[in-house]
Formats: sequence, structure tokens, C-alpha cells
Amino acid sequence: MADTTLTDKTRVFLDSAGWDTVAMPLTGDASTRKYFRLRQGRQSAVLMDASQALLSVAPFVRMDEHLLRLGFSAPAILARDVAKGLLLLEDFGDATFAQLLDGGAEPGKLFTLATDVLIALHQQTRAVPDGLRTYHPEKMLEDIELFLDWRTPGISEIGREEFRTAWREVLPMAHRVPASLLLRDYHAANLMLLPERTGVQLVGLLDFQDAYQGPVTYDLVSLLEDARHDIPDDLQERMINRYLAKFPALDRDVFETSLAILAALRHTRVLAIFERLSRHEGKHDYKQLQSPRVERSLQKALRHPMLAGVRRWFDDYAAFAKRT
Repeated sequence: MADTTLTDKTRVFLDSAGWDTVAMPLTGDASTRKYFRLRQGRQSAVLMDASQALLSVAPFVRMDEHLLRLGFSAPAILARDVAKGLLLLEDFGDATFAQLLDGGAEPGKLFTLATDVLIALHQQTRAVPDGLRTYHPEKMLEDIELFLDWRTPGISEIGREEFRTAWREVLPMAHRVPASLLLRDYHAANLMLLPERTGVQLVGLLDFQDAYQGPVTYDLVSLLEDARHDIPDDLQERMINRYLAKFPALDRDVFETSLAILAALRHTRVLAIFERLSRHEGKHDYKQLQSPRVERSLQKALRHPMLAGVRRWFDDYAAFAKRT
């Protein structure tokens, strides 16, 4: 029986691709994209319906093909209608790192695999495709100004300007490490274990349409300071050491300063997004279940000496900073 959540244009797309329209909805992410698993005999595939997020489709296709050329495991695109926001993708299964961790898998093995993928990616001389946008400090600041609108909506213009000033003083220091391809949402929910493969291809990559070129530290922070999982400090340290061992020319102090700044940046942005999802879209679980963890992670990052000015701003203006 055909799944009634599929639109007519989706059924036409699947029919033209030679696939039945019997589909099982899959759990999506916080975006407006929808996912369905299709089965046809012994074959399966995943339909991505991004018709409500059309601008994300072409970047996804471009980055997917780029990662495959570099030798990483991105899902093969079996059929596409970019104009309508529809892609038929290789099915990587259900073994996300997030599900494996929740099921009691040994985290050290998974995070070692994920860290090794970043190492291999950053060792690539052609990791960044031609013309890829740069995640520069002003763009970073633009992204986290969302916090002002959603977590401190009544803040004065003076408070807003103090926020911008504090961040502008530190964001350039995050860029003192090398730049490479920055996948931006590189964390356990977007990584899949593909046990039939070997090497870095053991890790299936998802959700990379927001890629930039930027500091190599960003995706490592995204991985090791996951909003949805508590990752022990000693495991984080081991993975940082593992990464640095492959890049001996990197200055550890510069690297760790970049990590701390980008951790604070990412947590600030995530807290704003979770607040917006709760208040604007009625998706409350992110805020209720994950925001306390993200607040603790932000507090930890703000202890870095270089972030003293940003920390003062949070002490003055952010309610959670006053109660922790």
C-alpha cells in the first residue's frame, strides 16, 4: 500500500526512476527535509524530499559527488530532480553512531573512526572544491547573532553591540589553524557505520550541504562536543592527541585556543536554534533534552583565558550563565 505522505510529484519522480511508491517514513533532522525508505525486492533506497528546502539540494549534490571523488563514503545518488528538491539515495541502513552509542557501543572505537576520517580529509590537498564559500569571522558572527534574537530577545542595543565586540576580538584567533573542508554538522547523528567497507570508508557521511572552507578545528569540535551525547573528557583528549599526532607542525596552544573559541561559537548557535525550534516550530525536545548539556559545554569552553570577554558578556546578559 502506497504511503499517503508522498506527494503526487514525488510518486511521479519515483515512477520515472523505476521505484515503487511504497515507502516507510524515517526519522528526520531538525530541518524541513523528509526522508523515506523504499524497498523493492532485495533492494532499498532512501528518498530525500527537500522540496521545502530547495536551496540545500544543489549544494548537497555537489558535496556528495566531491566526497565520493575523494574516496569517502557519501551516499550514491541513484536519481535526482534538483528543481523539485527530490533525491533518491543509496541506503546506508540504520546504524548511525548516535544509535550505536545509545545502544551501548564502545565509544572509543566509533570516535577513533570518526577522527580518522577528519585526519584523512584534512590531509587531502584537494579537500576544498573550487569556489567553496569561506566560513570567515563575520559569517560566524552573523550565525550566532541568532542567540540575541532567541535567547536574549529583550536585550538593549548596547548589549547587542557588546556581544559583537566581544566575539570580534576572538573569532580571528580561531582561524590561526589551517583551513580545509568544513562539513559543519559532523557529529554522531550524521555518521553511519558501514561494516562491509574498510578504512575511512567504514564511516558513512550524511548532512553536508552546509559545507564551507574553514578552520580544521570546527568539525572536531562538532564531533567531540556533541549536543546530544556526553563524551568523556579523557576520550576527547585522546582524539585531540590522535589528530595532532598526524599534524606535528601544528602549535598545540594555537590549536586548543581555536577549539575553545569554536566550541563556544557552536554551542551559542545551537542554543539559539533549539530555542527557535521550541518557540517558533513547537519542537520542544531539543531544548528540553539537549539545551542543559549544551549550556554546560558552553560554560566549559568559556573558561579558556582567551574567551574572558565573551564570558563576561554571558555573565552579564545570559540567564543560564547566572544560575550555573
